[in-house]
Amino acid sequence: MGKNKPRNRHKHYKVPAPGTSPGLYAIDEEALKPLIVLHTYNDRSYKKTELENINNIDKLIENKDFYYWFDIKGLADPNIFETLYAKLDISRLVLEDITSSYQRPKLDEYDNDKYIFSVSRHLYLGEDNVLCNDQISFILSERTLITFQETYADCFEPVRKRLEIGKGNIRIGGSSYLMYAIMDVIVDNYFTLLNFWGEELDAIEDRLYDHPDKRIMYDTQAIKRSLITIRKVTWPERDKLNDIIRTDSPLISDLTKTYMKDAYDHCIQIIDFIESLKEIASANIDMNLSIISNRMNEIMKVLTIISSIFIPLTFIAGIYGMNFSREDPATGKILKDNMPELYAAHGYLYTWIVMAVIAVLQVIYFWRKGWFK
Repeated sequence: MGKNKPRNRHKHYKVPAPGTSPGLYAIDEEALKPLIVLHTYNDRSYKKTELENINNIDKLIENKDFYYWFDIKGLADPNIFETLYAKLDISRLVLEDITSSYQRPKLDEYDNDKYIFSVSRHLYLGEDNVLCNDQISFILSERTLITFQETYADCFEPVRKRLEIGKGNIRIGGSSYLMYAIMDVIVDNYFTLLNFWGEELDAIEDRLYDHPDKRIMYDTQAIKRSLITIRKVTWPERDKLNDIIRTDSPLISDLTKTYMKDAYDHCIQIIDFIESLKEIASANIDMNLSIISNRMNEIMKVLTIISSIFIPLTFIAGIYGMNFSREDPATGKILKDNMPELYAAHGYLYTWIVMAVIAVLQVIYFWRKGWFK
């Protein structure tokens, strides 16, 4: 923590111009080349295939004995979205939301339960522990799940391992259960972030007691800004999970709804965790300001003591520095109301003694008043 934490700046997204017709998607010029992986599985087998495109997606999913998961990372190829529109009749409003990667978590049902569209936010720490906020989109149909990521960041590895091993409900729960498994990994990753920031806040609090400095406020504010970001994501994520639990769509199985309740509970815990950390962050900032204020008060008290000691000494020195002689050195005439001590023997020594006594008496007085504690 020798330097200030980088600020978590908001990501700037390309948004349609005002008045643009709904359903027109615009691919960002910085979008990544798509990496497409098809996972084909059932209760007895699992197969992973890398694809160049999804032009024949309708043929790839025609075998009803399997479930299919298309994992697509990168949104730079418009042919993918045209294929989804032409082959699977996916609404252009959905395609627009996928490419407009600033969507909040939500759940939309289309075409009489033909498919469901959902959005989640993947939060993770990038370089220099800067918070990254990426969109993950889901298109769920009867036996097929299609996921879209705008970056190559991987949060699906635990799900892929469970698919390969085949234990639990991952292969028999259907495509909706696979969607739950991915959402659950995303939500659980929020706990990891909050635990990290909790440890950071504890370390900042230790620094407050040991060696407070101005970087503490910057570090705490960076964490508080991250907590605000994750709160903006978690609240709609909770609402989305609640919508999944309450939906009557046949695409969401009863098994999936049961496990979604657990993810919903996790969201509530995360929200409580966020509020606790925000209070700690605010308390650290307030404590830092109080320490700075107290330190300033201590400095002012020391300066006040020094000034109080030297004010009477300066007064004495000022009086005897006026040099109004008692006797005119040229004529020898006595000048009335002038300083009789100007030519007094040992006057310099006596003046020092008087000033020293005054200073000592003031120090004793301040000490008995407790100013030196």
